[in-house]
Amino acid sequence: MRICFERIIPDELDHERPARRALREFMVASAGKTLNADGMARIARMAVVNSKKWPRGSTLKCLFLDGSPTMKKKVEAIAHQWEKFESIKFKFVKSGPAEIRISFFADSGSWSAVGRDALNQSYFPPHQPTMNYGWLRDDTSDQEYARVVLHEFGHALSCIHEHQQPKFTRIWDQQAVLKYFQGPPNYWSRADIQSNVLAKYSPTGLSATQFDPKSIMLYEFDGRLFSDGLGPTNTNTKLSATDRKMIRSMYPRKMGTHGIRTKSQ
Repeated sequence: MRICFERIIPDELDHERPARRALREFMVASAGKTLNADGMARIARMAVVNSKKWPRGSTLKCLFLDGSPTMKKKVEAIAHQWEKFESIKFKFVKSGPAEIRISFFADSGSWSAVGRDALNQSYFPPHQPTMNYGWLRDDTSDQEYARVVLHEFGHALSCIHEHQQPKFTRIWDQQAVLKYFQGPPNYWSRADIQSNVLAKYSPTGLSATQFDPKSIMLYEFDGRLFSDGLGPTNTNTKLSATDRKMIRSMYPRKMGTHGIRTKSQ
């Protein structure tokens, strides 16, 4: 099992921390009480970090820092699948500055900056990647490309891991989780495992609804990692219906006068 390492910038380097705090306080005040998972809107599922979203209709430049022509071609084709359901566009360029900078060899893991965190040059210097595919190669299966690339570009659109959203309903066997992820292929520390597997996001500051077992943002986890006896989670290689619905709500396309999308959209 290979899962990605979520690259959340440390608080001390997050120059937008005051804005994120203000957003949380506004949401609490608007709700008239302390927010919890049950108080969140139930319009769809995929948890998105609201303050890290890109402006609606943005075109994000994507630049490969390395990789073979085959690897680049596969990633680009899959990334564009997100564009069918939201207003953000990905423009792949050959050179120059880019919001999303892609490597295959930065390290052995797969990961991405979450949304506009990619603009934080203290954590992601302009000459370094904001996204990495450490195990994708020319001969990697198309199914694995789809699973990993859709997932990482979901992070780039500001989506978090489904197993860390507030309404994830499965019950971890924490000792089994620690033993598994401390070994190959991840070799994570206890802190890494807590951060990337066991910890959940606060519902404050997120758009989240019910847990979606079919989400592209959910990895396949072995049933032995849970104590609830419900078996493994799904192997997801495409966007679920609720993935599509939620990303439309987060990045709506421009509407015409009567609520109809214009031809240009």
